[in-house]
Amino acid sequence: MNEIVYVSKHLLTMNVSRHMHNTWELIYYTSGEGTMVFNDLKLPYKEGDLIVIPPNQPHYNHSEHGFTNIFLNLDDSNMNYRMPVRIQDDANHFILNAFQAAYYHYNEVSKRDNLLIAYGHLLVAYVRDYQATPVRSDIVEDIRSNIIQNFSDSNYELDKFLRSLPFSYDYLRKLFKKEMGITPHQYLCDKRLATAAEWLSSSYNDSGNIADVSRLCGFSEPLYFSRMFKKKYGVAPSFYRTEKQQTLKRLDPDSVMIQEITAEDA
Repeated sequence: MNEIVYVSKHLLTMNVSRHMHNTWELIYYTSGEGTMVFNDLKLPYKEGDLIVIPPNQPHYNHSEHGFTNIFLNLDDSNMNYRMPVRIQDDANHFILNAFQAAYYHYNEVSKRDNLLIAYGHLLVAYVRDYQATPVRSDIVEDIRSNIIQNFSDSNYELDKFLRSLPFSYDYLRKLFKKEMGITPHQYLCDKRLATAAEWLSSSYNDSGNIADVSRLCGFSEPLYFSRMFKKKYGVAPSFYRTEKQQTLKRLDPDSVMIQEITAEDA
């Protein structure tokens, strides 16, 4: 199970013609960007992305400026995805390291079958634990990306952006909710509140004006921010910050000592 049966690389490549495999295919992109195209689905990728393709899924690959990758095939995998999925490697490049090791040992003169089986299990574990994201339509990705890029700007007008797109406003709202589980405006508000919670939880932000935090997270009205924050987290922002700071001090007693030394030096 999860046995690696083939490993290879694409050097700088623009296009891969339509094809399919009767095994699972895992593709790690080492550079470039482009689009994997399936029957009714377009899946964009970039450097550091891993794409997992179930068996018998016809697909082709197109890139304007070219890509490089390492790809492998797994036989008898216990993954249960019905559609292609995409996950992103982390800053430590653990997934890339596993791909490089699998490529080396597959192409070694004396193939080390036990290692290839181990790498197959490892890569499947990465796919599961890195929580592969379901494929979303291009337009929903565009909306999500625009929100992430602009949520901290209190002058950001999400409605204006939505109405600038070549689709009806209601269609975009319904499509976004279908794929993301919430409306674009709820997504925007949740992103702002989650960022505020991170700010308030940080050991570097144990003092300061709540109004400043609300403004940094895209809220123009501190009272509205406080009301929405309490609705989501159950407590006022000031109480949330105090509670988190006390928890940090309990978990890291050295921080208390550092603060006391700093106060004495001052």
